[in-house]
Amino acid sequence: MTAESALVSENILSRINSPADLRDLTSAELNNLCEEIRTELVTCISKNGGHLAPNLGVVELTLGLHLALDSPTDRIVWDVGHQCYVHKMITGRRDEFPTIRTYGGLSGFPKRSESEHDAFDTGHASNSISVALGLAEARDKQGGDETVVAVIGDGSLTGGIAYEALNQAGHLGTRLIVFLNDNEMSIAGNVGAMSSYLARIRLDPTYNKLRDEIESAVRRIPGIGDFMFTTGEHVKESVKQLLVPGMIFEELGLKYIGPIDGHDIDAVKTSVGLAKRIDGPVLIHAITTKGRGYCHAENSPDKFHGISPFVVSNGEPRKKGKAPQYTEVFGDAMVDLAKSDDRIVALTAAMAAGTGLEEFGLKYPERFYDVGIAEQHAVTFSAGLAARGLLPVCAIYSTFLQRAYDQVVQDVCLQDLHVVFALDRGGLVGEDGPTHHGVFDLSYLRHMPGMTVMSPKDESELRDMLYTAIHHVSGPVAVRYPRGEGEGVALRGEFTPIPIGRMETILEGKDVCLLALGRMVGVALGAAELLVRRGISCSVINARFVKPLDLEGVIAAAESHELVATVEENALAGGFGSAVAEVLADNNVSTELLRFGVPDRFVTHGSVPQLLSDVGLTVPNIADIVEGRLSPAAHEKGAS
Repeated sequence: MTAESALVSENILSRINSPADLRDLTSAELNNLCEEIRTELVTCISKNGGHLAPNLGVVELTLGLHLALDSPTDRIVWDVGHQCYVHKMITGRRDEFPTIRTYGGLSGFPKRSESEHDAFDTGHASNSISVALGLAEARDKQGGDETVVAVIGDGSLTGGIAYEALNQAGHLGTRLIVFLNDNEMSIAGNVGAMSSYLARIRLDPTYNKLRDEIESAVRRIPGIGDFMFTTGEHVKESVKQLLVPGMIFEELGLKYIGPIDGHDIDAVKTSVGLAKRIDGPVLIHAITTKGRGYCHAENSPDKFHGISPFVVSNGEPRKKGKAPQYTEVFGDAMVDLAKSDDRIVALTAAMAAGTGLEEFGLKYPERFYDVGIAEQHAVTFSAGLAARGLLPVCAIYSTFLQRAYDQVVQDVCLQDLHVVFALDRGGLVGEDGPTHHGVFDLSYLRHMPGMTVMSPKDESELRDMLYTAIHHVSGPVAVRYPRGEGEGVALRGEFTPIPIGRMETILEGKDVCLLALGRMVGVALGAAELLVRRGISCSVINARFVKPLDLEGVIAAAESHELVATVEENALAGGFGSAVAEVLADNNVSTELLRFGVPDRFVTHGSVPQLLSDVGLTVPNIADIVEGRLSPAAHEKGAS
């Protein structure tokens, strides 16, 4: 039965106010509840957008987990959190679910402040086992007895931190359950040796039967069979190595259960119950189908992993933009640039579609690398490619590059290697909230020696900046651009280099100078228009570069205006405005400085316009504050 045709007349979901209520349901009612949940998922996410396919794939898995556990006493840590919607529905947030990912509504990720059933705030991949191990160790030291479960996808299992945690868990022997949700995909198809290993397990449904048959046969050997299996460790290990697909986890010190059908509630419940009785770490391997129950999501699970509002009947977006997406412009530019320079290679960390590199991968497969959810490796791998003379473009979302800070410093900047970082999702990204806002990159990149940092005002300038980064910069360089549609400007076929470290004057005035960066150039122009109507003469400068900063341009702007205001979609602490303040202080320039940016707090989830208003990055707010800071003389001069 599909989500579209589910029978919801029983309205079982309305009776579920906590996981304990699940225990009152029959098997038939549980199955009907699964269909009701899928209908609710499709209905709400079609309106709000969100992570549809991952949640459709874990409906039975979630119910089975909660039937076997006692939440919130028992703890569930959802890796990333893309698959936590079902958990939210059955833990007292059913009535609020239609508000998910909206301003003031439920978060799209686990949130401890939202519910006692959410054991940990997540949003980035591969950390669940580390968190769960910490919770379990603290439990043991404090005399607790609760069960701790880390639910991790096979995509997240490509992240190095997951193996560090598995290694520690096996070494400590801590009582812990790792529940591996294997749907053969993360956001895009998985890559790497672990993916191949799990595929072999997945495709070998007879291994349990074979293992049991061989064990039984050995035990039947007259006189020595039982002895061999009770004392002959080498025989047992040989049989395991030959037959048991979970051997890699066993070697790490975890007992292995599976693979089981993750869409069988009883199988999930039974497996967790068995794992709870084992005094040590256990890995349960469940096979699921991403997007299950909604045909469009099953057929295109990558497209429906995280999706904007869509039409339920055909799966198509509700609103199509008029301007191309920045991501799309970047991808097209990469293809164009690669035609004339075979040294250019592209890298992504499990986000080929998300970063716009799918077409590049199809056209130049031998020059394209998807390294999985492994940003640290992506950066250092890029450094190795650059050290041997290639031109690597490492495309990673701004918030995810934070995971590889040390590698950017040690492996790229310290050796002055020419690696280009294409930082998508710079600034506020909207409904995914604080774990995904790219508002720290200008701060954490500009203090790295040798790093060039630039940000385009529109999609045409993005093309030219990418060309400049590849062909006109000798060391590490980051090009940072926002999520979503461009400004709708015309795109030229050719590329034009941008002078390194030089600003662009867009509007000239006398009273106040607005120094803006990236998407905020358009906001600054809007504020300037409003100020001009109020009789205040305004200059607007597109800074383009955070590093190297145009020192002469900044000083000249400050000395020729009564007030300078910087406008950036980045944390105020250590960002573009801080760089301008340092220049003015170092050169003894006393012009008053205003800084507009993201305040020193984590910004919630909601639409980008709502969030920009929340942090004060709007045309009216900037104009009002600037006007209020100008002297009466400036007002009189402007009015005359």
